[in-house]
Amino acid sequence: MVRWRAGVVAGVRRRWRGAVELSVTVDGVATRALAYPELVGEPEPGDRVLLNVNAQLMGLGTGGYALVVALPDRLPPDPPGAGTDRDGGHVVKARYTPLQAIVRGVEEPSSPHHAAIAAADTLAGMPVVTADLHSALPAIAAGIHADRPAARIAYVMTDGGALPAWFSRTLDGLRDRLVGTVTVGQAFGGDLEAVTTHSGLLAARYALGADVAVVAQGPGNLGAGLPWAFSGVAVGEAVNAAGALGGQAVGALRISAADPRERHRGISHHSLTAYGRVALVPCDLPLPDGLEAPLAARVEEQIADLSVRHRIVRVPSEGLDAALRASPVPLSTMGRGLDADHGYFLTAAAAGRHAAALAVQPS
Repeated sequence: MVRWRAGVVAGVRRRWRGAVELSVTVDGVATRALAYPELVGEPEPGDRVLLNVNAQLMGLGTGGYALVVALPDRLPPDPPGAGTDRDGGHVVKARYTPLQAIVRGVEEPSSPHHAAIAAADTLAGMPVVTADLHSALPAIAAGIHADRPAARIAYVMTDGGALPAWFSRTLDGLRDRLVGTVTVGQAFGGDLEAVTTHSGLLAARYALGADVAVVAQGPGNLGAGLPWAFSGVAVGEAVNAAGALGGQAVGALRISAADPRERHRGISHHSLTAYGRVALVPCDLPLPDGLEAPLAARVEEQIADLSVRHRIVRVPSEGLDAALRASPVPLSTMGRGLDADHGYFLTAAAAGRHAAALAVQPS
């Protein structure tokens, strides 16, 4: 199950918040590796490293790195508050794996947010935008800020993709656009940690003070080509969570005219499954008016089934293209940029614009 290698750090290639990309020499060959200093310590040239090379040997497009498992000759010190009194928290994530992480959840009595979360059981109408791909996040944020540049956006990262939030360079680049990230379920490494999507949404509202929350899995989703065999199907459960807590769920449909796979043309079969079968409470499904004619025609044929339960909202697209092009991070989905898959990003931005319109205006 794990392909192990040993190597030596030759140098640091680049770093972003929570992660360091390294050049590691393995059997005389330079190898691209990734380390999370919070887990393994800070690698330095000359350090011997133990690597998991599964993703690299599989050639994964999203994360084809060798992953640093340990610096065996220079172990990091215990983190602060890691004594027997559990001041550092007692929520375990990536549970019962060799690198299980102990974090402080917002729900715990030792958390400064415990009282607020314990007293809350409603989102009080806060809009919650749900998306099945991490790549939608910057486009949704662009759509929100196109009309409300001061809106406070929180990202609730679920555990369908990467578990460490640190893996995402997008999150690093959006730091000035978000009030924070809440990692939920088995995901970890956000500004706040929560046990479930439900308490993560409450944390977004009451701990981070968000006007709008965006729920999506981390990068590197898992899919096997079947409607039910895709980690992003859980976006339907996020709609249910938002509805159960009195939020206003807004679904960012996955729409494409460029995907070479027929099942993803128009509205992806994943969106049709998540919103049509998994989401049991109504949500708003925004459609921008600027889709190219062939794509728009196909979407109109597919949307009928979703309109039985959900509200289809027509959103003007004026200004959204400019907002997308001003994104502080590159826009990319399945290797396609904004111009290559314009409909995908425009639809995500339209969901953001609609959520901004639903958010309670500041007094």
